[in-house]
Amino acid sequence: MNDSSKLTLYKTIINRVEEITPDVFVLSFSRTEEFSPGQMLAVALQPKDQARLYSIASGNKENDYRILFNIQHQGYLTPRLSKVNVGDELYVSKPFGSFYGTLMADCWIAAGTGIAPFISMMESGLGEQKKLIHGGRAENSFYYAELFESKLKENYIRCSSLQTGEHYYHGRITAFLKQSNELSTKRNYYICGSSEFVVDVRDILIEKGVPYTQIIAEIYF
Repeated sequence: MNDSSKLTLYKTIINRVEEITPDVFVLSFSRTEEFSPGQMLAVALQPKDQARLYSIASGNKENDYRILFNIQHQGYLTPRLSKVNVGDELYVSKPFGSFYGTLMADCWIAAGTGIAPFISMMESGLGEQKKLIHGGRAENSFYYAELFESKLKENYIRCSSLQTGEHYYHGRITAFLKQSNELSTKRNYYICGSSEFVVDVRDILIEKGVPYTQIIAEIYF
């Protein structure tokens, strides 16, 4: 991701704060710029603060931006973001990044809150012909599951090492990918998650014969 310290921040207003599961929040705030689904924003509480980068988790026709975050209790920003109120000021950059959604039959792969850019893509009408593989721990860590389940049907795959049941693959995403015989080498694979997750998934895809040029990754920190 780009260096957020070099980005200009603009004042906006928080319109909604929602804790969707324990310690996981969706923050909505006024939008003034166009963006491409998959892009991100730099976000700070004060204009001189070090901004953090968040993928936009809203459709490109909505009036507000949304971001999805979980509280990092040892961190600076997320504990404070979780305590903001409607009407408070927030400082954000213009949208940027090249992790763009497409109309092609891509495969989306995400861990945890790495689902955010794919929420934006889905809400922007780019869900046709897609497959989503999402990794999480408990049932409530599959954020926006109803949206993806309603649109993708059997092409929405939830991987969990803790959760069991007919709607889940019992195991990590990496195990699912290693066992899968249905990884087309002709489609593009979009990955969003931690650096370790992205590297592990990319290596498996390459071992399965997917060309490096067809693997597009976004790392969060």
